[in-house]
Amino acid sequence: MNSGLELQAFRRKLLDWFDENARDLPWRRSRDPYAIWVSEIMLQQTRVAAVLEHYARFMERFPQLNDLAAASEEEVLAYWSGLGYYRRARLLHKAAQFVAREMGGMLPQSAAELRTLPGVGDYTSAAIASIGFGEPVACVDGNVERVLRRVKGWDEATGTQAKIRAEAARLLDEKRAGDFNQAMMELGATVCAPRSPQCASCPLREICVTRGEHAVAARKKMRSKETMYAFLRRTSKARATEVLLEQRPAGASLMPGMWELPMIDAAHAYVTEENKALTLRHSITDTNYYVTIYKLDTKHQKNLPKRRAAREWFTTRELHSLPVTGLARKALKRLRAWPGFESR
Repeated sequence: MNSGLELQAFRRKLLDWFDENARDLPWRRSRDPYAIWVSEIMLQQTRVAAVLEHYARFMERFPQLNDLAAASEEEVLAYWSGLGYYRRARLLHKAAQFVAREMGGMLPQSAAELRTLPGVGDYTSAAIASIGFGEPVACVDGNVERVLRRVKGWDEATGTQAKIRAEAARLLDEKRAGDFNQAMMELGATVCAPRSPQCASCPLREICVTRGEHAVAARKKMRSKETMYAFLRRTSKARATEVLLEQRPAGASLMPGMWELPMIDAAHAYVTEENKALTLRHSITDTNYYVTIYKLDTKHQKNLPKRRAAREWFTTRELHSLPVTGLARKALKRLRAWPGFESR
């Protein structure tokens, strides 16, 4: 695939496939660089299906960059709740404030300039620049890297990161840079999957060296941890349903300032089989949390473990406006204490 004709054939096959098979995703219906930026930050280390649940609501509340910049961090985190990796939301918010304050609310148009923003690295800057502004710069994420390794027959030793980036740049169709980058990522996400690739339907199968048969690095083993939380619910004088939440310390290494159910441990007398309300598994980065939630009477509030963080009662209607952890959000839905889930 070194001649000009071979390169043209590669690009044509890939783009023809993309034109016919691209998923209809909401951020692909817009060329607004801000909307593309938000989607790319959300998609980092997160499944498309999970992003779809949050993207529309986030964009409805913050349709323009200046709307995001003017919001409080607490509100931004509330609308991000459930996506995890909350540092991404904080950096997105910080970058939006910088652009609004220092750049008149206009995103930089080149990948080089975009990389100066908080939370924007090589991949994200290339994605925004190519899709939003048409700059001929190649994107390399995990999907693109996998496609190129298989097509070229490179293992971890022969296919260095520098070599992969150089090949992605060489193959790029500069006239349709944004579409080409999305096509490469789409191919890796839907056809050239990490395991059980669909080689028979791949537009590049004729030039692929490995046809999916190549060494795959072993997946990192997840750690396991057991945790316990208390669920306390009451009816206020105004006849509103309230739940008790606890705020994570501002100095916590994970999800600082977020709200969650009060954490408890097995040493307390109210941790009994009779009070067990829910068990679930929740994954955060490299850890699987096996969670047990105990439904307690409000009289047990005074017996909860002493913590420096605040504890407050919130009506279920208020939960949407709070930066609630993904685990607490999941648990409250299953306990029918989340807005819209109370009567299910």
